[in-house]
Amino acid sequence: MSSPFLNTIRQAIRLRHYSKRTESGYIYWVKRYIHFHNKRHPSEMNATHIEAFLSYLAIEQNVAPSTQNTALNALVFMYKEVLKQDLGKFDQFTRAKKAKKLPVFFTHHEINLLFKQLKNDYKLLAGLMYGSGLRLMETVHLRYMDIDLDKLFIRIHDGKGGKDRIVTLSQRLVEPLTIQMQKVDALYQQDQLNNVPGVYLPFALERKYPDAGKTLAWQYLFPSSRLSFDQRSGITRRHHIDETSVQKSVKQAIKKAKINKPASCHSLRHSFATHLLERGADIRTVQEQLGHSDVKTTQIYTHVINRGGSAVQSPLDDIPLT
Repeated sequence: MSSPFLNTIRQAIRLRHYSKRTESGYIYWVKRYIHFHNKRHPSEMNATHIEAFLSYLAIEQNVAPSTQNTALNALVFMYKEVLKQDLGKFDQFTRAKKAKKLPVFFTHHEINLLFKQLKNDYKLLAGLMYGSGLRLMETVHLRYMDIDLDKLFIRIHDGKGGKDRIVTLSQRLVEPLTIQMQKVDALYQQDQLNNVPGVYLPFALERKYPDAGKTLAWQYLFPSSRLSFDQRSGITRRHHIDETSVQKSVKQAIKKAKINKPASCHSLRHSFATHLLERGADIRTVQEQLGHSDVKTTQIYTHVINRGGSAVQSPLDDIPLT
């Protein structure tokens, strides 16, 4: 059973309508922080204790910078919003070092091999990630109304950083998407007959349009086959497909295709960007398609397609070896 203090944090998070993922992440890091300090109550600790914990994560646990930042955000939220304590500045802890890694992408041949191994909905999901450069969570969060089959574009709502954008849609996906949308419509009609509550909507929309979740337009494009109980609202409704099942399916397909590289769903998005640039697309266009705030983030793909990483020809090319 959860402690009263953790329940208080949950209530504060839900009051601000943060996502389930944020809630579970914040609770996790608060627990880690408390256990690190021998179950001492956070109200008895201060910024020095937070810095010790964050330094431990970087030095002993070797966590990624994004992980360390998430832990810091969780603790700042707890102290500021729950305990009402001003912690001042944080500048003494050891910051996790961000490793500079080039993105893992598939060659055109590997894409062909991969798609031959993917089945059913997973092939369509992968097609959207590769064909439109979508992130995994953006793909599973798609709604029925986000697809425009006539003008060939997809609307992405509340992507990473809370941004909306329009991305391209491959003509090759029109037929499978038409079939998928027909399936969604049929499942929606069935749920209507069974009086299943409407799908989840962001808080602001649910408050402004309380019945929108019961319309076809707002149904998930890739709905779960089963209804699930929402612990936060206490409502049993239909959610979207679980992203972990997509990850597993893609991983299995990579293995069956005998693609020997540390690839994942995100590699499909990397491949989208890399292949667009190889075909001569403008980097600003690719930046907009990916939803990057800074073009520097997109420029990493130019290092992938440039010969030798920086268009340098090796001197060994001039030496006959036979």
